[in-house]
Amino acid sequence: MRMWQQGYDPLQNPVLSTAVAAIPIVVLLGAIGVVRLKAHYAAAIGLLAALVVAVFVFGMPVGMAGRAALNGVGFGLLPIGWIILNVMFLYQLTLECGLFKILQDTIAALTDDRRVQLLLISFCFGAFFEGAAGGGTPVAVTGAILIGLGFSPLQASALSLIANTAPVAFGGLGTPIFALQGVTGLDLYQLSGMVGRQLPFFSLLVPFWLIWAFSGFRGMLGVWPAVLVGGGSFAVSQFLVSNYMGPLLVDVVSALVSIAALTAFLRIWQPARATHEPIGATLSAAAAVAPKAAQPRHEPGMGPRAWAPWVILAVFVFVWGLPPVKSLLDSISTLKIPVAGLHDLVARVPPVVVKPTPEAAIYNFNWLSTPGTGVFVAAVVAGLVMGFGLPALVRTYVRTLWLIRYSLLTIACMLALGYVTRYSGADATLGLAFAHAGLLYPFFGTMLGWVGTALTGTDAASNVLFGSLQKISAQQLGLDPILMAAANSSGGVMGKMIDAQSIVVATTATRWYGHEGEILRYVFFHSLALAALVGILVTLQAYVPPFTALVGW
Repeated sequence: MRMWQQGYDPLQNPVLSTAVAAIPIVVLLGAIGVVRLKAHYAAAIGLLAALVVAVFVFGMPVGMAGRAALNGVGFGLLPIGWIILNVMFLYQLTLECGLFKILQDTIAALTDDRRVQLLLISFCFGAFFEGAAGGGTPVAVTGAILIGLGFSPLQASALSLIANTAPVAFGGLGTPIFALQGVTGLDLYQLSGMVGRQLPFFSLLVPFWLIWAFSGFRGMLGVWPAVLVGGGSFAVSQFLVSNYMGPLLVDVVSALVSIAALTAFLRIWQPARATHEPIGATLSAAAAVAPKAAQPRHEPGMGPRAWAPWVILAVFVFVWGLPPVKSLLDSISTLKIPVAGLHDLVARVPPVVVKPTPEAAIYNFNWLSTPGTGVFVAAVVAGLVMGFGLPALVRTYVRTLWLIRYSLLTIACMLALGYVTRYSGADATLGLAFAHAGLLYPFFGTMLGWVGTALTGTDAASNVLFGSLQKISAQQLGLDPILMAAANSSGGVMGKMIDAQSIVVATTATRWYGHEGEILRYVFFHSLALAALVGILVTLQAYVPPFTALVGW
């Protein structure tokens, strides 16, 4: 088969070409957020729009476009769908045996304040799962726990998405940074350090932003000491580990430090006026003075037993992600399957890359080493510990699969859309539009990372798509390529809360199907505003002392 070269201005008009390249994204988000279609219908329509644009505008051969879509479907189901399915399986097991209710009570015993519960679960615990596994795991776990604690579905879904931002650049044991190094050829530790001199500002800010989004400014002021301890301890650890140890354990170490610091602080401090209301964007006077609910009593030892399934999950996903373990499991199970008729037959061309470069299309069937398998094994082990027999485990698994069937379909279609956009070159057309920003490029280059993650669903994929473009554009404009490559990852983390894949994970975990549009509308402002703040910081680092000192650290 002949190689097909991408063209980034198919209509011979950069403005029109960029507008057409954006059609699949506009269709997808519009169908979800404006027309309010169910997510699986919106994803299918968005995929159809991507195929039409790829074939009839960008000139991609029909067969190649179809194979790109199938490659995306495969990636959507394994590893992403596989992770979600098994996290939900574990959640259903804990629900059926009653341990999830006990877990809720033990968290309430630590603090009965909704704001502090939100901080501890969605930010601190979520960061650990992001660092250990990524791929939707933190939103699935924290969303499920928050629902169990009495948060509304909208609050549990949207707030889990807002919280899962600052840790994303180092998620999955540093996967986005490794991906960024791979496509740019820049020094891994310099990239890690640069991201670690950008994101700690937001690791401190995001917890305050999170509580403000939940309970309003006055509500946030009521718990600011706890927020400062949780966010501050995470930010300091994130800075130190990323700059002096590398990207591998940044989130895991920072999350553990944050959990320990906040838990210890809560033993000596509690809010003067606790809020027990799970619903409402602004803390009401009635909520502020609500009486403390009596804590239910459980048999001795039930608290640790309720935590056991989640501790087992944390241990397994952490061990599964360790490089020696992952390498061993890869060596005995992974099949790398070149996609016939697509692999090395699509070429990216300048100015996106230095010279024409074939795009690999290899489906990585890593059924054993993928984090989802670690979650599955953890769920089975936890199920046995909880007293389930094999027939009961199978019945619960089948029910869980049926429960999330539409979510799996949605994720498959959305990843297919992303892959078609990537292989057709439409993603690069969007990226090149940002690259023409001149002196404002540090800001718009950061926003490009935001668009990339919103489009692909992962910070790592955004880095793969636009990392090389960031490096080339920075060199052409006389900017530090380390700064702009890192900015792609740092800006990308804020796009995580609006990518359709994450929103579907949230609705699945909270069992709030069909409300994806409401969640998107809730989080979009937060995502855009935080991304713009990252862009402003990067611009200051590029041009304005003393921020420029952070670049040449």
